[in-house]
Amino acid sequence: MSNNVITKTDFNFNGQTAIYKGKVRDVYTINSKYLVMVASDRISAFDVVLPKGIPYKGQVLNQIAAYFLNATKDIVPNWLIVSPHPSVSIGKMCVPFKVEMVIRGYLAGHAARTYTSGLRTLCGVKLPEGLKENDKFHEPIITPTTKASEGHDEDISKEEIIKQGIVSKEHYEQLEKYTRALYARGQEMANKMGLILVDTKYEFGLYEGKICLMDEIHTPDSSRYFYKEGYDERQKRGEEQKQLSKEFVRRWLIENGFQGKDGQKIPEMSDSWINEISERYIELYEKISGQKFIKNTSENNMHEIEIKVNEALAKL
Repeated sequence: MSNNVITKTDFNFNGQTAIYKGKVRDVYTINSKYLVMVASDRISAFDVVLPKGIPYKGQVLNQIAAYFLNATKDIVPNWLIVSPHPSVSIGKMCVPFKVEMVIRGYLAGHAARTYTSGLRTLCGVKLPEGLKENDKFHEPIITPTTKASEGHDEDISKEEIIKQGIVSKEHYEQLEKYTRALYARGQEMANKMGLILVDTKYEFGLYEGKICLMDEIHTPDSSRYFYKEGYDERQKRGEEQKQLSKEFVRRWLIENGFQGKDGQKIPEMSDSWINEISERYIELYEKISGQKFIKNTSENNMHEIEIKVNEALAKL
């Protein structure tokens, strides 16, 4: 196992004005104008950060996000300016909308769990009868969640978002348009690689009064992918779909008695299981981008990040 796993950061970059430590990313604010986003190797599931880091996970997430942000900037402007290190991105500081735009093309994950429980409405969207898990929807549905600063994000409907004034009607309708266009592009790119983009989420903010796409997009932490080959046959036979996403980690936790509920204990993660998770993240990167993943094997990541980030900030 590599000993360059990034689970904790404590930088003091030039011009640093604030730090926010998320579940997976550590975000440093520079001169209240730019953000330095460090994708750590922490892994979370059920809104809980698991005790051990996954080698190369941060690099995978950062590089996939940069790849898709660059491939979608003709649809909507985004926050990214430069990625000076394999695990780091620097971008514009936006004022975030307090919702996550979740879009689903298939009945999977949280939507499938809701449907199986007997409910036929999700975030104000009516779901048809007679669906099986992983069936394709007639057209993609948007199921937003409120963006919790800590703890669980909550499902919410479009009507409630507008009624509560979380996002204005005009902005929300534009967010829906961008969400549908980004998802269509993501599906098209996945399709070319023999994958299906099942569902995903986007975060948006305002930068100088304009809507801007933030954070990561189309990564295994924010999206679910199925293999296209054999999808129809597996559905017909009622078999599980072959997927590339973090769902296999959630499944393992559920099988081992953990769903993030009070009093539950996180199961022990063996080195071989950690390596398997790492390999699956790398496989996803290569499948999704069609590019070979080059491991950043540096034993002095922290020092390198500090130097490269400060050099990049000096050019802004």
